[in-house]
Formats: sequence, structure tokens, C-alpha cells
Amino acid sequence: MRIDQLVTLAQTALEDMKAKDVVLLDVQGKSSVTDFMLVASGTSHRHVNSISQGVIDTAKAAGVIPLGTEGQTGGDWVLVDLGDIVVHVMMPDARSFYDLERLWSFDAAKAAE
Repeated sequence: MRIDQLVTLAQTALEDMKAKDVVLLDVQGKSSVTDFMLVASGTSHRHVNSISQGVIDTAKAAGVIPLGTEGQTGGDWVLVDLGDIVVHVMMPDARSFYDLERLWSFDAAKAAE
């Protein structure tokens, strides 16, 4: 599956599960682990877990086997690794605290100026 198709697949899964404030981060050249990150919020621990399970189920139905998941037992932050895309589903407090959008928007070229 092409990366743009995988992004669309993950975004659709998040939308279908009513994830809040979905943001796509392009981390190509900033991370050797993945090319894109999707960050989304859930309204409760149960919602965070349901959203992440929805992403996993949708990926598997499309023939994409997740490389791993983390955090499903806690429910504050669940990570689903789809290879070229890593999906982060977080409670609003955790999302605000870790502020992944700001962290990954850092531009090393601008900092060197």
C-alpha cells in the first residue's frame, strides 16, 4: 500500500471512531523511525482505546499488519505503529503535556540560522 493510501486509511479510521482534533505531522527528514505521525484525542480512556482498536482493525482489514502497539492498558496515550505512519491517540491532558505537534514542528535548518 502506498503511503498516501495508508495516511487516508488511518485518517478515515480516526474519523469513523470520532477522534477529536486530528493532526497529520510530516516528520520526513526529522525521524528515522517513520515518515508521518497522526495525533488525535479521545474524550475518555475508553474512547482512546476504542479509537486505537478501530485503527488497528481498519489496517488489518486492508491487509496492513501493525508493527506494534503501546499503551492500550493505560488509556492515556495509545501508539499504533503502522510503519510509515505512527498513530498517537491521547487524552487531552496528555496531548497538551507532551505537545507532539510543537515537538515535531522543530526545523533544524531554521535553528542553525
